Amino acid sequence: MFDAPLEPAPRPIISVASVACRDGHLMPGRRMVPEETAVSLTYNKASFAVMMATPSDIEDFAIGFSLTEGIIRAPEDIQEIEIVRHPRGIEARMWLAVDRLDAFDQRRRHLAGVVGCGLCGLESLEAAMREVPRVKTDAKLTPAMIAEALAALMPAQTLHRETSALHAAGFWHPARGLVVAREDIGRHNALDKLVGALAREHQNPDGGVVVLTSRVSVEMVQKAAILGAPVLVAVSAPSALALRSAEAAGITLVAIARRDGFETFTHTGRIRA
Repeated sequence: MFDAPLEPAPRPIISVASVACRDGHLMPGRRMVPEETAVSLTYNKASFAVMMATPSDIEDFAIGFSLTEGIIRAPEDIQEIEIVRHPRGIEARMWLAVDRLDAFDQRRRHLAGVVGCGLCGLESLEAAMREVPRVKTDAKLTPAMIAEALAALMPAQTLHRETSALHAAGFWHPARGLVVAREDIGRHNALDKLVGALAREHQNPDGGVVVLTSRVSVEMVQKAAILGAPVLVAVSAPSALALRSAEAAGITLVAIARRDGFETFTHTGRIRA
């Protein structure tokens, strides 16, 4: 008996037909749009969550999600990972070290069911408002560095350039420039992919900047705190809860970042003119 052929790897963006209206005229054409795929995350054969995500950098996503959800403390806590493609989605199969099984079971009890957007599906308010590590660093940055970090992310958004429909998260360091960037149709997923990529490469986030193309909600701050990033920069505005969380986590939150400037809301002493 022959094994069934593997499903082809889904492309993160595809070309679709459209009819554009320009100056009152209808013109047939084509447009690139992002793909959206169900990604199932399983640990030791137990299903944990299903996320809708862009089908790229799935291993980064699985590791980053596992870190920011508190299931693992380091990539080495995952003994084996297998990315399996199915006709209706992708499965990230992970096998945990024995000493992480209790953490997985405890976290799993806080999930009411399938989740797709950060805090959705969490069963208790305590789980939603979980404590995160406090970031401690002596790093100082200048406004010019913030502008450079923001500008460096734009060229790295290759999928967004073709679709105008994806979020990006990048990590920039004064000594190394843009270290890594990841894109996804979901802003939480993009940040999880970034966390996973940095963890796999054993990159130290001290002194660096996480740059987001999205708004800043509380779960984005929580993920940045678990990463250990001292500065979080976003092009959009933060929520009030995100500000309180950033203050408690020791994170400098910079938002409404544009070419002509930005606003700093928490731990403003890290930004020096």
